[in-house]
Amino acid sequence: MTSLMKLVSITLIVSFAMAISANQRKRSQKVSGDPDLARKIRRFAPTVLTADTSRLSPNDRKALHKIIEASKLMDPLFLRQVWSGNEALRQRLEADKSVLGRQRLHYFMINNGPWSRIDSNEPFIEGVPAKLPHATYYPDDMTREEFNNWVAGLPPEEKQKASGFFYLIRRDDDGKLKTVPYSEAYAEFLKPAAQLLHAAATLTTNKTLKDFLSQRADAFASNDYHASDVAWMDLDAPIDVTIGPYETYEDELFSYKAAFEAYVTLRDEGESAKLAKFSQYLQELENNLPMDARYRNPKLGAASPIRVVNEVFSSGEGNSGVQTAAFNLPNDERVVKEKGSKRVMLKNVQQAKFQKTLIPISRVVLARRDQHLLSFESFFTHILAHELMHGLGPHNITVDNQETTVRKQLKELSSALEEAKADITGLWALQYLIDKGAVEKRMERSLYTTFLASAFRSVRFGITESHGRGIALQFNYLTDEGAIEVDGRTGTFSINQAKIKEALSKLTREILTVQAEGSYEKAKAMLDKYAVIRPPMQKALDRLKDVPVDIEPIFPLAK
Repeated sequence: MTSLMKLVSITLIVSFAMAISANQRKRSQKVSGDPDLARKIRRFAPTVLTADTSRLSPNDRKALHKIIEASKLMDPLFLRQVWSGNEALRQRLEADKSVLGRQRLHYFMINNGPWSRIDSNEPFIEGVPAKLPHATYYPDDMTREEFNNWVAGLPPEEKQKASGFFYLIRRDDDGKLKTVPYSEAYAEFLKPAAQLLHAAATLTTNKTLKDFLSQRADAFASNDYHASDVAWMDLDAPIDVTIGPYETYEDELFSYKAAFEAYVTLRDEGESAKLAKFSQYLQELENNLPMDARYRNPKLGAASPIRVVNEVFSSGEGNSGVQTAAFNLPNDERVVKEKGSKRVMLKNVQQAKFQKTLIPISRVVLARRDQHLLSFESFFTHILAHELMHGLGPHNITVDNQETTVRKQLKELSSALEEAKADITGLWALQYLIDKGAVEKRMERSLYTTFLASAFRSVRFGITESHGRGIALQFNYLTDEGAIEVDGRTGTFSINQAKIKEALSKLTREILTVQAEGSYEKAKAMLDKYAVIRPPMQKALDRLKDVPVDIEPIFPLAK
């Protein structure tokens, strides 16, 4: 046999062996699953979330089940908002009964799609495209320039729809852009959801719950959410429900379009009463925000209620990847100006996150001498302050003599900067209240150290996600100011108590001023510089690989 023939024979044998090996790996995966995908799933700790329903009246318990059934419809609706291929892919995954198929379906449901949200939206199923910033709110082939040119030529009412929360952008028969109301685009989900909400409204005897459910059901048909948002602000019932299109995180093109979600919760009366006292300081905090006085709001909207609740079901955008610990709604600037906004604290979710993620994180990233300072009270109180501060600061602004909003001016950057603002001004506000004597002085050191540990918790969500991106900005800015220090020997972090107050006040001023000016350029420069993972943080994150990133909720009351 010639050398050439030997070489060809060896090549064929190697190729054949590699093909056999590849087929064996594929067969092995189908039998035993994918270890890497299993590792990704393990980052979400299964957690039962429920609450005591024994205090509800018999009719309210029946209403609760109707509300949960309506809320379940937000899941397939949100799947459609994320990607046009989601429904077909889900059906294919449900038909695959192999271990690998079940793994893929499991992680698909955690993420509401085939992209791992905490891994910079990397696809975990072969053959799917990159995740589009458009989601399905806009035509796939539409550019920012095309949209802006089209909007510029519209009359005011149509312009409002185009950049509003509740209208999709589509092409007409001539290929030109047009608006389509959510009520029309998602009728197959919204009609049955409305019927269930109306049924729940007839069951409950609580007037405010009856009003909200009825008006929100009507809004699903009319596409006008103003009245039901006002009714939601007035909701004062044992069952506290949030359902509809709210957050704009999924619209990474402009942050204009709202995603559907639901939170079904039962109110914790004792904790709600305890925290309601914070509302009395909102105007005082606004009046003392560290920014030019001309940007402050001399008269906030009506009193902003605070609700502490326990979650019994969530869906849609509200149960997508990382779980929400609290929220501040509505986002409609008209309602905020008229009624203020409501802060909802999901206590059982926060307790689960603290126990299953933050405690183990603190043992890795905090200096040993500071680990005893970690506190659920500080964690819970800062989340409260975060939500309170969403309602303060610039929202409705004037740019070039035109009335507009921060959201519209900062476009896709607005969510990340708003999350950073809520975090850092939340710390500023609590320090203000500590200095005033309204919050106990003993919380001061614990507050900052708990925030530091929680920064690593949040940034693990990924810096393509608004909360993670916002926390990276804060972490790096405070580090550059000397307020956060890293021990080069141990790789652990600590707060410089002598520098933290001045640094957070300085950052608060910079973010609020960028928002008040509506400066897209300054917002981009700030995020480009600071919203990154630097080597010391990355090394710490690498040591957290065996710690859960978040929880995966299990809802017994929904079964």
